[in-house]
Amino acid sequence: MQTQFSALLAFALLCLLQVQAEMPVQADFQQEQFTGTWYSIGLASNSRWFKEKKLVIKMCTTVVTPTEDGNLDVTSTYPKLDQCETKRSLFLRTDEPGHFTYTNPWSGSTHNIRVVETNYNEYALLWDTITKGAETFTMVTLYGRTKLLRPELLEKFSQAALAQGLSQEDILILPRTDLCMAETV
Repeated sequence: MQTQFSALLAFALLCLLQVQAEMPVQADFQQEQFTGTWYSIGLASNSRWFKEKKLVIKMCTTVVTPTEDGNLDVTSTYPKLDQCETKRSLFLRTDEPGHFTYTNPWSGSTHNIRVVETNYNEYALLWDTITKGAETFTMVTLYGRTKLLRPELLEKFSQAALAQGLSQEDILILPRTDLCMAETV
């Protein structure tokens, strides 16, 4: 009897973990309203890359453009050693609006990206599960249409990261910079 109870409890916990892993996307996500220029305001992650680069990461500009086949061309320009570096990614749409996948051609990591919340004209909160080999990481990103967001939105971002199991040390409000902040790419 206790073995059956333990098995049932383990199954219930597994189901709860899967529910937590499947973060919901923005209700009635409108992809055309999501396109345009965003600034990265906050970043939170438990990845090794983030922990190693945390002290040098600064705000960047990201331009989201729709492709003819309904995917998103995402181009980020960020400061690196007083120069501007550009990274281009193709977010492939899934059957669920606001849910995208991406495979990094350099590292081989796969990304499961969800636009969790946005009002389109002020902020967007994205959640990304990154898998590289046998390791899985979480990344929460806060985008803003301007370089400065209301304190309530910064707090919402921090609370979202903490709710995903990230620690306070995993959360970074990115330092503002004027370097590489062009409106268009």
